[in-house]
Amino acid sequence: MAPRANWKGFLRLSLVTCPVALYPATSESEKVSFNQLNRKTGHRIKYAKVDADTGEEVANEDIVKGYKVDTDTFIEVTKEELENVALESTRTIEIDEFVDRSEIDPRYLIRPYYLVPDGKVGHDAFAVIRETIREMNKVAIGRVVLTNREHIIALDPLDKGLMGTLLRYPYEVRSEKEYFDDIQDVKVTKDMLDLARHIVNQKAGHFEPNKFEDQYETALLDLINQKRAGKPITAKERPRGENVVDLMDALRKSIGGAKAVEDSKPAKKARKVASGQKEMLMPIAGKKPAKEAATKKPASKPQRKSA
Repeated sequence: MAPRANWKGFLRLSLVTCPVALYPATSESEKVSFNQLNRKTGHRIKYAKVDADTGEEVANEDIVKGYKVDTDTFIEVTKEELENVALESTRTIEIDEFVDRSEIDPRYLIRPYYLVPDGKVGHDAFAVIRETIREMNKVAIGRVVLTNREHIIALDPLDKGLMGTLLRYPYEVRSEKEYFDDIQDVKVTKDMLDLARHIVNQKAGHFEPNKFEDQYETALLDLINQKRAGKPITAKERPRGENVVDLMDALRKSIGGAKAVEDSKPAKKARKVASGQKEMLMPIAGKKPAKEAATKKPASKPQRKSA
């Protein structure tokens, strides 16, 4: 089932306008999630909205937003008042300017969305805007209101559609000087750089997301499967960070170690786990016929099925 659009409105470049819909380009729903339980009863924990002074539960229709002025003073703002903040970007993504892709600082990127024509009309206008951006090799910058907030959005051609990436405002990006001022100025010798470059060349590859595996997610699934099977849980030894005494010696050993590991690796295809990383847990004991369970050899890892 396709996800619901986060926003619907119009995309406008000067006098060219078309109806569009904005969809989330990423998802967190496939990851393992936990509920909070009462240790004594095993029941799920529910959260109630209560008055901080009286302790009484408050109905949703009686809850309004408030801006804190001081400890006990708030300015109440109703939903209707927020809706009356008339921003054109509430219903229209107006393209304000075009910039070079290289000029966008990665720190300003928040999250990606897919922008597509909404309905059967407007595909021609959408294509004109998309191909103009593609032809000029630029990124279009506009504004859009999501969750009652106006965001800057960068529009980039992607296949037949547009990818819209929300951008942070300058006040949301911290200055690196707050963190980098205490870093010591170190003279790096040519020999050290040569050895480090050699290590980089040994590990050089291509960006292939299908090769990535969320090892923590895998470890969580293994933990849950072991608990379902009633197996004892033992803590794994954590890797230790060792102090480097001789940096040149460590670089030389790294080159030798990387080569030895590379030579010992068997030739095999990259494991594709990026799509559908989460998999079903192993079947509950007793669900399969006894004969089948007896003849099937136990797998080294829990059986997984696509979710």
